Amino acid sequence: MKKEITIIGAGLVGSLLSIYLSKRGYKVSVYERRADMRSEKMVAGRSINLALSDRGIKALEEVGIMNDIRTISIPMHGRQMHAIDGCSAYQAYGKDGQYINSVSRGELNKKLMDLAEVNGVQIFFNHKCEKIDWVKKEIVFDNNDRLSTVHFQLLFGSDGAYSAARLNHQLQHERFQYQQHFIDFGYKELLIPPAADGNFAMEKNALHIWPRGNYMLIALPNMDGSFTCTLFFPFDGEPSFASLNTKEKLTGFFEKTFADATKLMPTLADDFFNNPTASLVTVKCFPWTRQDSFALIGDAAHAIVPFFGQGMNAGFEDCSVLNELIRKHSDDWEKILPEFEQLRKPDADAIADLALNNFVEMRDRVADPTFLLQKKIEGRFSSKYPDKWIPAYGMVTFSPHIRYSEALKRGNFQQAVMDEIMAEPGIENKWDSEEIENKILARIEMG
Repeated sequence: MKKEITIIGAGLVGSLLSIYLSKRGYKVSVYERRADMRSEKMVAGRSINLALSDRGIKALEEVGIMNDIRTISIPMHGRQMHAIDGCSAYQAYGKDGQYINSVSRGELNKKLMDLAEVNGVQIFFNHKCEKIDWVKKEIVFDNNDRLSTVHFQLLFGSDGAYSAARLNHQLQHERFQYQQHFIDFGYKELLIPPAADGNFAMEKNALHIWPRGNYMLIALPNMDGSFTCTLFFPFDGEPSFASLNTKEKLTGFFEKTFADATKLMPTLADDFFNNPTASLVTVKCFPWTRQDSFALIGDAAHAIVPFFGQGMNAGFEDCSVLNELIRKHSDDWEKILPEFEQLRKPDADAIADLALNNFVEMRDRVADPTFLLQKKIEGRFSSKYPDKWIPAYGMVTFSPHIRYSEALKRGNFQQAVMDEIMAEPGIENKWDSEEIENKILARIEMG
C-alpha cells in the first residue's frame, strides 16, 4: 500500500511535487503557511521574475503541464545590454532557437496550485509549521492561533530558504551540517509600466541588463506589457541602498546611471521607498533525509542566489529526478530517498557556486570587450565542434542531460583553456584564425 504524503510548503516546488506524486497514485496533502494567493491581493515588491529554462521545462513536460505554463510565459531569446551612455547591444542566448522564458512567480504559483487541486491534491492554507515530532511522526501546525496536530507517513519539506521543516530537522539531528551565506548585496523590485499605447516600452523578447560594475539593474517582461525590474545593489557604502535615502539622491543617481530606464519608470521613487529591500542567501546543508519518511527538496535543501536563473529550475529538476527514482525503485522509499540525496547534493552545491560566479559576469564582465571577445571565440569554436565544447551557460541552461556538477567541472576546465587563449599576443586580430582553433583543439586533447 502506498504511503500517504504530506508536503510542507505550497510554493513552486511543493505544488509541482504534489502534482507528480498525485499522478503516481499517492494521496497528497500540502500545508502552506501563507493565505491562498489566488484569493488574496498580491503584494508587490518581493519578487524577481523567473527565467524558466530547459531543466524546468523538462520537468513540467514530464508531468504533462507545460502547455498550461506556456500561456503565462514570454520567450526571451537573448540579453539586451544597456550601456551607461544610453546605447544598447543584443547578445543572443546559445544557438538559434534557444531561449529562456520570463514568467511571474505569483502567476506560476497560482497556476501550479490550480493544477494540483485538479489532480486531487488537498492544500491547507494558513498552516504554519511549529514543531515536528520525528518519533511519533507528528507535525504541530498553527492555524490562526489554533494548534492542530497532523500525523504523517512520508513528509517533504519544500518551504523555501528559511524552511521550518529544515529547522526542525536540524535541531533534532546531532550531525546536521548547515552553511548559510549572505552576500553584501540586496535586491529591490521596481517597475516599467506598459507604454501609453499599451505595448511594451522596450524589446519584449529579451532579458534587459544594465551592468554597472559593482551593481546592476535587470528587467523581465510581463504578460500585461510591463517589465518587472530588479535592482541588485550593495546594502552599504557609496552608492548603496543606505546612501540613496532621499528622493533627490535617488533620482539624481538613476538619471545618471540608468538614464534610459529612468525615463520609463514614472513610479520609481514610490517603488524604491515603498518596496522592501530583500537579502540574497545561499544555503547548503546535509543530510536532506530521514530514513524512508522525510526529505528536504527545492530551496529548503539548497537555496541559491538568482544570478543563473536556476533556483526554480533546480527545484523542478529535483521533482523530475525523484520521479525517475520512484519508477526505478518501484515506490520503495528506503531506496528512493538515499539515492535522491546522493544524486542531488553534488548538483545543488555546484549550481550554488555557479550562480555566485555568474553574478560577477552579469554585473561587470558582460560589458567588458575582452570578455565579449572570449565569448565570440567560444561561440565560433562551439559551433564548429559542438561535441567538444558547450559554453558553460549552454550546459546549465540548455542541456538538461548534463548534471550541474558536470557543468561546473567542464566549465572550469574550459575557462582555464580560454585564459591561455586570451593571453595569446594579438588575440584580438587572430581570434577567428585556424591557429587559434588548433591551439584550442590541442589544449582539449591534453585534458
